Amino acid sequence: MKFPKVVRVYCPRCNAYTEHTVTIYSHGKRRNLAEGQRRYLRKLKGYGSSRKPKQKRFAKTTKKIVVKLQCRQCGYVLMRTVGRLKKLELAETR
Repeated sequence: MKFPKVVRVYCPRCNAYTEHTVTIYSHGKRRNLAEGQRRYLRKLKGYGSSRKPKQKRFAKTTKKIVVKLQCRQCGYVLMRTVGRLKKLELAETR
């Protein structure tokens, strides 16, 4: 799917419809010192099976793509889910 690089969307901080630059959101790297990650690694240690069962059949072939919108006036960032897509392409608008 093609998605424009610049969109006019409502900005809650400006309280108006302004132009927003669009980027595809990607999550950051996992932190090994976070409490949840330490707990998970502690559970995996030693004898016994994995903490959660390994998934054998994958029902979903796509992921829900999240788009990051940044206001050009004030810099406020909005996150919007576009939906389930195989690929999202940011295209220039005429």
